[in-house]
Amino acid sequence: MDTRNNRHARSRARGAVKPVTIAILAIIAGLAVASWILIIKPHEDMVSGDLGSHPSTPVVLGQKAAAPPVNVEAMSLNDLLSEARKAMNEQRVIAPAGNNAFEFYLKVLQKQPGNQVAADALRETFPFAASNVEQVINQRDFNEAQREIDLLAKVDPTNYTLTILRSKLDAQRKTLDEEQQKQLDQQRQADLAAQKAAADKAAANKALADKAAADKAAQAQAALASQQEKAKQEEQARKPAAPANQVAEGAQASGGETRDAIPVSTIRPRYPTTALRNNQEGWVDVQYTVNVDGSVDNIQVVSAEPRHVFDSAAIDALRRAKFSPAMRDGTAIASQQQKRIEFKLSNSQ
Repeated sequence: MDTRNNRHARSRARGAVKPVTIAILAIIAGLAVASWILIIKPHEDMVSGDLGSHPSTPVVLGQKAAAPPVNVEAMSLNDLLSEARKAMNEQRVIAPAGNNAFEFYLKVLQKQPGNQVAADALRETFPFAASNVEQVINQRDFNEAQREIDLLAKVDPTNYTLTILRSKLDAQRKTLDEEQQKQLDQQRQADLAAQKAAADKAAANKALADKAAADKAAQAQAALASQQEKAKQEEQARKPAAPANQVAEGAQASGGETRDAIPVSTIRPRYPTTALRNNQEGWVDVQYTVNVDGSVDNIQVVSAEPRHVFDSAAIDALRRAKFSPAMRDGTAIASQQQKRIEFKLSNSQ
């Protein structure tokens, strides 16, 4: 009897649980429907607007933006929300400055801090705005990226995404600075190399010019010396020999002997073997200096017939000759003479 009663009580308990569970589920479903009708649906309708866009629509960069409202401060909440919806439809989530959904929604919250529509829209679009910032960083528009990061910080200052974005911005700035510094260094090195090349070229040109000038001066000096020597020889050749009586008279007048150099030995040239074999005869006019000791030097061939056959023999003969030096007023002096040395086959035998 007791057992039947217990089974019946357990059965009644199980039957009582089912209505409670059903009631709880019904309440949850009702709350969900009410939430959809009262909160979510109006917000989606407001955000979607006429074109049916959604805050989560990805941001497209480079789209031409509409002109910003003239006086944002004087706009009502409805006007601000309308401009925000328009910006969302045109994918102006966080840019351009002064004409984007983020700034319009923030202005709504500034006028009405508890506005749920603006708060929800900012929260939902935050990730897509952050993606836009990352694209701007990659494009190295650092000022715009900083502006957008500051705008995101007004919505959720503690969001870790901002830390990542700031790190990326700093890294890109550092990379750009390094690239610019590298370019400057390369340009500086190129300028230095160009300056060095120009300086080396100028130095080489100057060295060539100096060498050419020095060579020209040396040639001019040599030509002048040759002309002077030739003129001197011609002048000496034109001088007539002083008559013996004038020499004697001069010596008597001065009290000392005055005369030309006199050979003290016969000048006998050696007949060249080649000329002898070829039966050649000729002569050589030589000009020479008789020193104060009677030796001979500065021997030069003035003319010869035939040329270059008897020259060496004539010069060698004069080198071996001995002279009594010229005298002037009893003092030996160096003097120049000119003599023709003849080469005859009859004399060689």
